[in-house]
Amino acid sequence: MEDKFKGKITLAITGASGAAYAMRLIECLISANYQLYILCSSAGRIVLDTEVGIKLPGAPEAAGKFLTEMYKAQVGQITVFGKEQWFSPVASGSAAPKKMIVCPCTTGTMAAICHGMSDNLIERAADVVIKERGQLILMIRETPFSTLHLQNMLSLSQQGVTIMPASPGFYHQAESINDLIDFMVGRVLDHLEIEQNIMPRWGYTH
Repeated sequence: MEDKFKGKITLAITGASGAAYAMRLIECLISANYQLYILCSSAGRIVLDTEVGIKLPGAPEAAGKFLTEMYKAQVGQITVFGKEQWFSPVASGSAAPKKMIVCPCTTGTMAAICHGMSDNLIERAADVVIKERGQLILMIRETPFSTLHLQNMLSLSQQGVTIMPASPGFYHQAESINDLIDFMVGRVLDHLEIEQNIMPRWGYTH
């Protein structure tokens, strides 16, 4: 099964505003033929419903089936894990993907990751990526940032984590909310070194 996918990526969805970023990112990663391990907090499911009208089932297996059908993914391309499925691949350095995105990422989740709390699978999965020297991208959504938020960002950045606030640019003359979503998702794909053409490059906007 693994041979037919380009690689594995873990995507965690937390309760910050910006659920549409996560949905678009899933769409692009599925289109690029990556296998996804998806983790969604209870607050993340609430925000999905509130912001984009998606009622993601609470049961992991049902959620995986829901997303597979929604994005017309291949069998086995999307797997959803619950917050206490400690025997899932993402919980172990010997099995977890080397790339993980938390999109959107609450400042509370960021703080827990920063201090190695690992009280749920999202935090543990991020901890694994950090300790295995993998690639972790946190799409923080908060404003303004407190001194504590900034200190946590600095600490994580010093550990090799990419801090990517959900702050889209406007130089590409966005005409819709979808254009702004694509700006940020395109930046994530760039950092994952996945080819994308959803966001125009600087200098090629006119």
